[in-house]
Amino acid sequence: MSQFGDPEVATSTSAAQGESLPPGAVAFTAAPTPESHPPGLYALFTTEMWERFSYYGMRALLVLYLTKAMGYNRGDALALYAVYTGLVYLTPLIGGRLADLYLGQRKAVFIGGILMALGQFALSQPSLLHLGLGLMIVGNGFFKPNISVMVGSLYPQGDARRDGAYTLFYMGINLGAFLAPLVAGTLGERTGWGNGFMSAGIGMILGLLTFVFTQRLLQGAGLPPGREPVPGSTLQSRDWVEIGVISGIVAALVYGAITAWPSIRFLWSPGFIEGSHALSFLYKGGLLVAALVAFIWATEPKAEAEMVQLHEPFTAVDWQRIGVIVVISLFSILFWMGFEQSGGTLNLFADEKTDRHVFGYEIPASLFQSINPVFIIALAPVFAVLWTRLAERKFPLPSVAKQGLGLVLLSLGFCVMYFAQKNSEAGSVSPFWLVGVYLIFTVAELFISPIGLSLVNKLSHPRIASLMMAFWFLCTAAANFLAGIMEELVEPYNFNLWLFLGVMALVPGLLLLALTPVLVKMSHGRV
Repeated sequence: MSQFGDPEVATSTSAAQGESLPPGAVAFTAAPTPESHPPGLYALFTTEMWERFSYYGMRALLVLYLTKAMGYNRGDALALYAVYTGLVYLTPLIGGRLADLYLGQRKAVFIGGILMALGQFALSQPSLLHLGLGLMIVGNGFFKPNISVMVGSLYPQGDARRDGAYTLFYMGINLGAFLAPLVAGTLGERTGWGNGFMSAGIGMILGLLTFVFTQRLLQGAGLPPGREPVPGSTLQSRDWVEIGVISGIVAALVYGAITAWPSIRFLWSPGFIEGSHALSFLYKGGLLVAALVAFIWATEPKAEAEMVQLHEPFTAVDWQRIGVIVVISLFSILFWMGFEQSGGTLNLFADEKTDRHVFGYEIPASLFQSINPVFIIALAPVFAVLWTRLAERKFPLPSVAKQGLGLVLLSLGFCVMYFAQKNSEAGSVSPFWLVGVYLIFTVAELFISPIGLSLVNKLSHPRIASLMMAFWFLCTAAANFLAGIMEELVEPYNFNLWLFLGVMALVPGLLLLALTPVLVKMSHGRV
């Protein structure tokens, strides 16, 4: 039996109920056996796969595109990469909030997908670079937290399959991430940068079409607030009108902001912060936090009935669980700060210091971005089974401990990278150095990312589920920004980047392992 249900049984069931299936859709049973996963996981898995194809196709090209085609120097390219990847994981706070209160997760996912497709197509034109990045940033904010929340919505609390489900969902992410450099990266480097970005945009369109035809498998998850979550239900006509209108308004706002940016840029980079990385980080971070607080205040429901429902006080147990989310999210910053060197410094290491010639053919540097997803696809099923079997045998490894072990493993990867750099001082090094680093990173990632998504979902109060998922991505935003500027930050102190990142992963990892008993107690049985 497939992990997503038995298509043959489901087809006969649907036929018996008189349901018509969309062209090309695969039917699945509505009530999976305890050993299988709900059919809705298929819809989310495939949609996320195409969205990640789109995102990672662009990410594999961005720094190379900036340095080779747009005339950026190394520092400026990494700085723009830092701002972009940081904001990509900051906007989910906004998208998560709007989904929780007004849109529901499904409409938010469609809006986000439309904006990201437009962004990819804009990136294919050099003159629209900043507009394309802006649309990608805002679109991801609508898409990313909400599709992750819907995965957890398919499972009741205490279901031992949930960690495994997020690990399988993570396979979808990495299947897209594997295909992206092969297709978009190769097209961009070999046939023209615009072709690479166009292929990424087409991938996003395929993701939207997948979600349209499979959303009825979601068991009612992700509908707008207040709507009856009936299994097999889909969005209504008025929802599609709202999706189109909101997408158009948001795209116009992004265009307006890009156009007005030269006139208001002084607010973002005033003269008094120049020359100080710490002051710049604090000032810009303060501006963003203030804007987010103002947004949350402005979106507070004012209707009395809504106020009663949405402002019923959290219990002490709720607050302790939220505290655990905050702690593990903050520790995740240190993981992603190191891991996200993949798209920046490791990408440039592949381009500049790695021997990429095989049988007379030079492998595009962007193709190295596919190594990590290959290992994820190979190892994710193993880990999914491992977590489930440990839970079944009453010997589960607490999710918090998994996070700590992931950080420790990441530090080992940086030790390997340190020796790779030492060898590169004598000339180009074997690509197996990067292969080894990405293998270690992959194992570490499987301890951190899918488990973190599952943990946030298990601990969140339903009222703020998307907002808590967005907070996880907010911490990822800070990590991505730090990843992009890390080389520039450590250079004045003559620190070796790889050893510095190794220590910054090892020490917090050991600390998190030590804190595991306390955090498990605060979770009240949910980790």
